[in-house]
Amino acid sequence: MDAARLINEARKAQQRAYAPYSNFQVGAALLTANGQIYPGANIENVSYGLTVCAERNAVFKAVYEGEREFSAIAVCSSGSGYVYPCGACLQVLAEFSPMIRVIVSNENDDYREYELKDLLPQIFSI
Repeated sequence: MDAARLINEARKAQQRAYAPYSNFQVGAALLTANGQIYPGANIENVSYGLTVCAERNAVFKAVYEGEREFSAIAVCSSGSGYVYPCGACLQVLAEFSPMIRVIVSNENDDYREYELKDLLPQIFSI
């Protein structure tokens, strides 16, 4: 699947974000090894520690549906510049697919691609 299509799916997911406190809507689109796409959006809470990122929402939906292998994730936001997954989201991705492609985009849908290890070089594992 090409990056532009995955970013487009992330943009659709972004529209479902619940971000009344930060006004920073994030969307993610997770591509499984078998070609399924799972969208996710950030869901904020007045107690910020209870907020869930778009990337983890997408992963949790996919895992709930029985998926365990992912090939790529695209992330976009309502802000300017490139948006990157936080460390918690990268670690959750690493739990299932340490070789996943991470596609980050900016407000113009320009994008950069990374391997997860480039963004989280010291993956926590046992």
